[in-house]
Amino acid sequence: MTVADVLTLALGAVALGAGLLVVTTRHVVRAGLWLVVALGAVAGLYLVLTAELVAWVQVLVYVGAVVVLLLFAVMLTRAPIGASDDLDRTRWPGALVGAGAGAGLAALFIDAFRWAGVTMPEPGTAERMGAALFRTWVLPFELISVLLLAALVGAIVVSRPDIGSRPADRRRS
Repeated sequence: MTVADVLTLALGAVALGAGLLVVTTRHVVRAGLWLVVALGAVAGLYLVLTAELVAWVQVLVYVGAVVVLLLFAVMLTRAPIGASDDLDRTRWPGALVGAGAGAGLAALFIDAFRWAGVTMPEPGTAERMGAALFRTWVLPFELISVLLLAALVGAIVVSRPDIGSRPADRRRS
């Protein structure tokens, strides 16, 4: 085994473990912080695969922006941060759906690749990546930025009771 293999296995285990903790923890803020660990491990995997640009985009966009937006939205909406008793439900339906989705994806991958070798394309450069990003994918990125802005504005509106209320409601409170 090479050093790259060991690093890939270690970072994959960290990402898998942190991802499991994201969906099993009962505290929303802790789930956000475990998400930072999982996304950081994925960025490390990109570095092991010598995709430095994708690793930095992973760190800047996902770890830096999306997780911070998630944590700010939780804090602005004054949602309960700790464990909540009213959200306890039976877990077997979720486990059944997750197992079914996992089995379906495994069957799809096995059917699609049939354990055959995949030929690698020629390595990309930052110039080619930037050209594809700003020519082909510029509209989806702009739509996502508008969606994130709308989510932030919505979190602010939900967190402030004086915005959007009628004048009679303001006088009562």
